[in-house]
Amino acid sequence: MATKIRLQRHGKKGKPFYYIVVADARAPRDGRFIERLGSYNPNTNPATIDINFDKTFDWVNNGAQPTDTCRAILSYKGVLYKKHLAGGVKKGALTQEQADTKFTEWLDQKEGKITGKKTSLTTAKQDARTAALAAEAKKKEERAAAIAAKNAPVAEEEAPATEEGAEAAESTETAE
Repeated sequence: MATKIRLQRHGKKGKPFYYIVVADARAPRDGRFIERLGSYNPNTNPATIDINFDKTFDWVNNGAQPTDTCRAILSYKGVLYKKHLAGGVKKGALTQEQADTKFTEWLDQKEGKITGKKTSLTTAKQDARTAALAAEAKKKEERAAAIAAKNAPVAEEEAPATEEGAEAAESTETAE
């Protein structure tokens, strides 16, 4: 029987959520499956991927073929890299200890990248939030100043203090 590792869609319209399953290649997409290996949620940033690493590794070693998307997910989680290293051990190119150290180094590096992306996303979100609050506060001050200017009583022109200024003011009034 040809087995595939593929995604089984769940969730509502516009908000997909997938189970990663092993199924017969002839079974319908959301139909019958052999074993559920994990889940994939593309709605979060970065996408949430939970898989049972050991079961998935066993299925890949036993010949289950992942679909293109599942291949990318398994590569992201390191299942395919571990299979590659296991092939090198089987051929005698590396020892099991060397393969294990390479894999743990790769996992540490990958985890560092993921945490770096998460922190950059949170800092970008905080920066956007503070910029929006500053812009909102500025707008509020401008509105308050405009309302205060509108509601302030209109001051009469100050009367001239000298007699010449008074005569000049009278002459301009009569000229009009």
